[in-house]
Amino acid sequence: MQKIVPHIWFDKDAEQAVKLYTSIFPDSKITSQSFYSEAGFEIHGQPAGQLMSASFELAGFKFMAINAGPIFKVNPSISFSVAAKSADEADMLWNALIDGGSALMPYQEYPFSPKYGWVQDQFGVSWQISYDGKTSQTSITPSIMFTGQNAGKAEEAINYYLGIFKDSHIDMISRYGENPGPDSPENINYSLFKLENVQFSAMDSAMDHKFQLNEAISLIVNCNDQVEVDYYWDKLSEGGDVNAQQCGWLKDKYGVSWQIIPVQLSQLMSSGDSEKVKRVTNAFLKMKKFDIQTLENA
Repeated sequence: MQKIVPHIWFDKDAEQAVKLYTSIFPDSKITSQSFYSEAGFEIHGQPAGQLMSASFELAGFKFMAINAGPIFKVNPSISFSVAAKSADEADMLWNALIDGGSALMPYQEYPFSPKYGWVQDQFGVSWQISYDGKTSQTSITPSIMFTGQNAGKAEEAINYYLGIFKDSHIDMISRYGENPGPDSPENINYSLFKLENVQFSAMDSAMDHKFQLNEAISLIVNCNDQVEVDYYWDKLSEGGDVNAQQCGWLKDKYGVSWQIIPVQLSQLMSSGDSEKVKRVTNAFLKMKKFDIQTLENA
């Protein structure tokens, strides 16, 4: 099981976006879908029958998407770095994702890569497409940019996460060094690290970006039991914000949003019993931190 899964918030285009992504990435599929019911309408405000969430895989990497209204808007503070296995695949991915989108960095040769580009697709999701001539299998890496008041805190955040998650380590860190830009020499311009054997990247950017980390892209932590739910909730919420969140969401002290979710929830929601799903939905919509026993009682 992939312990940490990126979760993308859409206004109402999740179904269209997921269909596009799974049609262009290799080794991709939609694994499950759930739809809104009348239960909890006063909270979620979505019409019954509309797609609520979809779990899917791109290049074997697990994602989740949700339709939940215009509350949060995706921005480039968390992007997805794609290392393509061939030049042709990189070209194809870029052309598909730039259609209706915009280039944040042009797709061309750079000192660090013969083919690289940063694109924000038509749905607002950002992708860094690259090909280095060495990769034998397409891979996807969530990439976190620490900007604004958090610029310069990437290394601190990485070490914080490494102290929380098992099977975690730093693979590499590259610093800005002496440069004419706004970042301090010790700030991180690129890093790779693993949390629960899931690869991530992080960087600092002191440039005057018009965005910062928000809830539109969050990281789900799949928990096996209440002990894990309590552990990750307590650790990741330390110094962060849980007051404005619900349904397992929290924002850590660096601005990254997490969802601490028991695996039992998806089992209960996919039971096929509409009345059971309705009771469980009404129960979890009232929760901040999930209580597995309450869900099972419902």
